[in-house]
Amino acid sequence: MYCRLGAILPPSLGQARPVAVTSLAVTSTTILSKSAGPTVTGFQQPGRPLCHASSTMEADPEDNPNFIKMVEGFFNRGACMLEDRLVEEIRTRESEEEKRHQVRGILKVIKPCNHVLSLAFPIRRDNGSWEVIEAYRAQHSQHRTPCKGGIRYSLDVSVHEVKALASLMTYKCAVVDVPFGGAKAGVKINPKNYSDNELEKITRRFAMELAKKGFIGPSVDVPSPDMGTSEREMAWIADTYATTIGHFDINARACVTGKPISQGGIRGRISATGRGVYYGIENFLNEVAYMSTIGLSPGLKDKTFVVQGFGNVGRYAMKYLHGSGAKCVGVGEYNGSIWNSDGIDPRDLEEFKSQHGTILGFPQAKIYEGNILEADCDILVPAAMEKQLTKSIASRVKAKIVAEAANGPTTPEADKVLLKRNILVIPDLYLNAGGVTVSYFEWLKNISHVSYGRLTFKYERDANYQLLMSVQESLEKKFGRHPGTIPVVPTARLQSRIKGASEKDIVYSGLAHTMEKSAKQIINTAATYNLGLDLRTAAYINAIVKVFKVYQEAGLTFK
Repeated sequence: MYCRLGAILPPSLGQARPVAVTSLAVTSTTILSKSAGPTVTGFQQPGRPLCHASSTMEADPEDNPNFIKMVEGFFNRGACMLEDRLVEEIRTRESEEEKRHQVRGILKVIKPCNHVLSLAFPIRRDNGSWEVIEAYRAQHSQHRTPCKGGIRYSLDVSVHEVKALASLMTYKCAVVDVPFGGAKAGVKINPKNYSDNELEKITRRFAMELAKKGFIGPSVDVPSPDMGTSEREMAWIADTYATTIGHFDINARACVTGKPISQGGIRGRISATGRGVYYGIENFLNEVAYMSTIGLSPGLKDKTFVVQGFGNVGRYAMKYLHGSGAKCVGVGEYNGSIWNSDGIDPRDLEEFKSQHGTILGFPQAKIYEGNILEADCDILVPAAMEKQLTKSIASRVKAKIVAEAANGPTTPEADKVLLKRNILVIPDLYLNAGGVTVSYFEWLKNISHVSYGRLTFKYERDANYQLLMSVQESLEKKFGRHPGTIPVVPTARLQSRIKGASEKDIVYSGLAHTMEKSAKQIINTAATYNLGLDLRTAAYINAIVKVFKVYQEAGLTFK
């Protein structure tokens, strides 16, 4: 853990002033906690066998932290900078020592995972054999309820991973002002090895186990899709809950988000995370001060970018960036990478993958033989697994911007290297918050039982036409109607809005506003603390302050 970044900040954004932290050693011991050993995730590069992201770190154990320890380390960095400020802001008649005890106590309450449910349940497979399934659900914080977080199906799932992702979700929700606590679930399976019938059995049984233990419900804990799951699994969960435990609850289908439209889903949810990534990148690319510091011109037009991971997030991020004038020159997947310096069309690539099940062999690109994370581009978008950018890889990154579309793709050691190299890292707890933001919109839709725009659609449309008629009448009174009426013709852009905002329009507008507002908060915090390009610490500071305020003002029931 380090609290001063003066040696690694670019001069153009100012040196970090020394941060006064009373008894850093005490702060470290009161906030830091032990974690279990490291887990290893893999990502295959073309022309070589499956390599592990941590293979280069075997000689440097500090660069392969346990995921939960990694998230806690970033938390510690923000909390360390905040302690004195939080003490000063307590307006009571207590002594400074008592205030400091309170601050440290609340920070100790915020950091650990509150509840972790570990499950093992049997299913009967289609061939008649029986299998025991391992699964977990972690609830990091109930400072706001319900808890919120995805369900992933992966063989890499572990209790440490879900705890880390749950804690990251708490901070993510706080950064974008979504009033949820953080949670995460994982089922330890490879969904490709199971039939649809078997996956439905697993999903429904998992939903029942969560319900029996009080780990799901519209006001308690609301899951959503993640790696290996989709709206199909969410529909099974909603149906299972609504027809059993939630039978008498009118809000039962709000127990999960990311559902199909017919099951209470919301338009725009599938693409929400990728669209949020696009908005986040655009917000920071439009900041002249940051762009001049890293040597890029403002705006997305003609910027080159590389995407690691062509799943739901990477695919939509690539689509929206491409549509705004940026050029995708490389795409990496678990089994290889492709490259085309003239650009890769996302629609063509998506169609090819849907037909062939892989991006390899795409006729409009060639195989990329190196590590796609080290490819030459302006913007690197890691949208795959955690801990992909290690210290050794970070020293060879050629991009000027690393946009963390995945959860935890950068290790703490790599983060230090990127900062020293003047590379702007847009952190995960801000950049991929589009999914939870739109999940919040869906949850609100479910508990209000009305779709967005339904009550105002016709009124807005009529009001817009009345406005045009008023303008026309005013012009005719001023200039007369000779030789005829004065037509007021709306532009194509205005015409598309005159009809009123659809649910998707409202969702996209709300998401864009959320990402823009949160980006400004992060930028202001970075300036306040003289953090330079260290947006991650700025984002954690914002999150910690918001969660801290909830605990402080609510008080602790059993203290």
